[in-house]
Amino acid sequence: MSQKVLLNSKEINIILHRLACQLIENHSNFKNTVIIGIQPRGVFLANRIINILEKDYGIKDIPSGQLDITFYRDDFRRSDKPLEANKTKIDFIVEDKHVIFIDDVLFTGRSIRAALTAVQSFGRPKEIELLTFIDRRFSRHLPIQPDYNGRQVDAINDEQVKVHWKEIQGEDAVYLISK
Repeated sequence: MSQKVLLNSKEINIILHRLACQLIENHSNFKNTVIIGIQPRGVFLANRIINILEKDYGIKDIPSGQLDITFYRDDFRRSDKPLEANKTKIDFIVEDKHVIFIDDVLFTGRSIRAALTAVQSFGRPKEIELLTFIDRRFSRHLPIQPDYNGRQVDAINDEQVKVHWKEIQGEDAVYLISK
């Protein structure tokens, strides 16, 4: 197994700030916009971006939540072990809101399809956008594309893209892992 660093801490920080600025360009004061991190790993990215928006750009009180998609996935019955759901925390209505889904890696598109179904339990959004940190653009099974993208990575099927967050792994880094 080999491991290659795709992004280091400094590059990740630059990308996070660029993504935050792109959100500001399209949503300025975030008055009718909500941010939803897709469990588990999209929540860390969403929290980072919200932190930048609040601390660096003075945008306060952005409604945010986290959405578990475990039982909405089309492959959830394909595992031999029992599934453990993550927490959904959405304490606002998404009816007629601009929803920004945030996830760390867009791979096949199945997680986003599941999120589109799951969010309907909280109302009918006016619009849904997708922000991903890594877009594995040649691996898509569904016609889903990000509106905001940190970096495109062309990885072949047996390669994995791993995003490390300092809150979990103690470092900010993105690795390409070949088996």
